[in-house]
Amino acid sequence: MYKLLLFIIISGIILITPWAIISLSVQDSLYKNIEEIPNHEVGVVLWTSPWVNGSNLFFKTRIEATKELYERWKIHHIIVSGDNSNDNYNEPEFMKKALTEKGIPESAITMDFAGFRTLDSVVRAKEVFSLTGGFTIISQPFHIERALFLAKANKIDAIGYGAANVSLEYGLFAYIREIPARWLALYDAWFGTEATVLGEKESLK
Repeated sequence: MYKLLLFIIISGIILITPWAIISLSVQDSLYKNIEEIPNHEVGVVLWTSPWVNGSNLFFKTRIEATKELYERWKIHHIIVSGDNSNDNYNEPEFMKKALTEKGIPESAITMDFAGFRTLDSVVRAKEVFSLTGGFTIISQPFHIERALFLAKANKIDAIGYGAANVSLEYGLFAYIREIPARWLALYDAWFGTEATVLGEKESLK
C-alpha cells in the first residue's frame, strides 16, 4: 500500500510539474477575450490536421479564432505554419484553404511550410519572417502556453489568443500528448534547441 501511494505521488509530480511551470510563466501573455487582446500586425496559426476521425475540432476552432481576430482588426496578416514534409500532406495549404473559404483574402495569408514543431513555428516567425515587433499566436490555450514558453525562452515577443477549448472527452489524446510535449519544451528551453530548418529570410505577402 505504501509503495502504491508513493508511486501515485511521484507520478502526480511528474505529470504536474512541467504543466505548472509552463502555465504559470505565461499567463500574462495569454488572452481568451478578444476585447482585451492588443492589436498585432501578424497572427501565427499553429498547425494541426483538419481530419481526426473525419473532422478535427482543434482545426475548426483555430480557424474560427483566426477569422475572428482578422475581422475585428486584431491582426492584419496571417502566417499559417505547419508540416509539408511530403507531397501528400500539406498543413499550411489546408489552413489557407479553410481561411479563404471563411472569406479571408488570399493576399492576407502567408504559408510557412517548415513548422514541423511548435518550436519551429515560433522561432521561424522571428528569424525567417522577421517578426521582431511582436505577433499573436493562435491555437488552443493549453498549446499556446507551451508556444509562449518557448517564445520567452528564445527572447521572442509574442502573445497568444486561445481558440475555444475542446472537451476532454473529444481531445483526450491531445491532452495526454501535451504532458511529454511540456517536458520536451522544458528541455528545449534549458538546452537551447534550435529550429529544425531556418534557411533564407522570407517576406510576407
